Amino acid sequence: MASATEVPVRWPSEYNVLPKDVFHRRDVYEAELARIFYGPEWHPLAHVSELPNKGDYKTLQIGEAPVLVVHGDDGKVRVFFNSCPHRGTQLQICARGHSKEIECPYHRWLFNLRGDLVGAPGIDQFSPAFKKENFGLRELRSGEFCGLILATLSDKAPPLETFLRGTEDYLSKALGGDGRLKLIGYQKTIYATNWKEYGDNEGYHPPLLHRAFRLLRWQGGKGSNGVTEYGHKVLEAELQHPKPGFLDDHSLVEFRDTSTPPRSLVVSLWPMTTIVKHMDVINARFAFPLSPDETEVHYAYYSHQDDSPELYAHRVRQASNLLGPSGFISLEDGAVFSRVHGGSYTLGTVAYQKGYQDEPLVAPCFVGQNDEASNLIRWERYRQTMGFERG
Repeated sequence: MASATEVPVRWPSEYNVLPKDVFHRRDVYEAELARIFYGPEWHPLAHVSELPNKGDYKTLQIGEAPVLVVHGDDGKVRVFFNSCPHRGTQLQICARGHSKEIECPYHRWLFNLRGDLVGAPGIDQFSPAFKKENFGLRELRSGEFCGLILATLSDKAPPLETFLRGTEDYLSKALGGDGRLKLIGYQKTIYATNWKEYGDNEGYHPPLLHRAFRLLRWQGGKGSNGVTEYGHKVLEAELQHPKPGFLDDHSLVEFRDTSTPPRSLVVSLWPMTTIVKHMDVINARFAFPLSPDETEVHYAYYSHQDDSPELYAHRVRQASNLLGPSGFISLEDGAVFSRVHGGSYTLGTVAYQKGYQDEPLVAPCFVGQNDEASNLIRWERYRQTMGFERG
């Protein structure tokens, strides 16, 4: 548990009001790393389709801590700290790769794909108290749902099935129905914004900020918008077939996956991961903070293993054009993120209005599709986790 911040955060007594200084204070950020990212929370890191073969690995971060996801020679996927237990050297630096073993570049300590230390130069001259079995890679507690791999740094985190409760139906639909996916590729970017501003997604802004939503006739569709007890947001919305005319090649926005109805599915897992099935795009957004002022996001795109070559090619075109940091649906997000963050330095407070009825919301609950007030449940979870007092 992190120590108290340097100066107490003055959290307003009104339920729908937040203090702006939590978006840029360094002491708050350091406390967030300890209490949230290194605390009893689960963090999605990969989908098994990104590591299809024994020996495949992927690197990324939980908070600022580098981690290594490895497909072991026994078929099990494990998550380790990406750090040698000898002197702390980072073991792998490639975003993805394949290896029969894991070797530290500094002193050539060698580990197998299960994290066991199998050898080290000069081992017969080590301390008499040294035991090889005590110096394997530090494995994190991990779990899997529909192929999505999550890990936690804390033994106090609830069981994964408890943490995900209320999201299961939405997650399985978003991940192709059965999680049998195939990686298409990635888009990666760094936003000039605080991680909470990036993750503070709501239904109020899409038809107002994103012009493509209006062109595609997607605002106001029928659907559901809920929040679970752990602060996860789940949204399912019907999509209308867009009218031709605003693109030279209308096939880019066609629905071709006949196994599912034309819908948008969004699962925003606390604290900052989003899984999306939008039109025929299957997308996971793995994100982590770099500082109080920067957030890195990896947009991973998938197809389904049963896709025909034609449907696969269609998913590739939609994935690279619709979503991501330069997608014509989500292009405006990056600019707004940085402007929201810049505005936070004016200090004071912000207030959520749309859908708020002057009384606290209690999870689990469902709200209007285009409301913003449901985010207050996530903010209350944040406030309590951080130990900030109201008033």
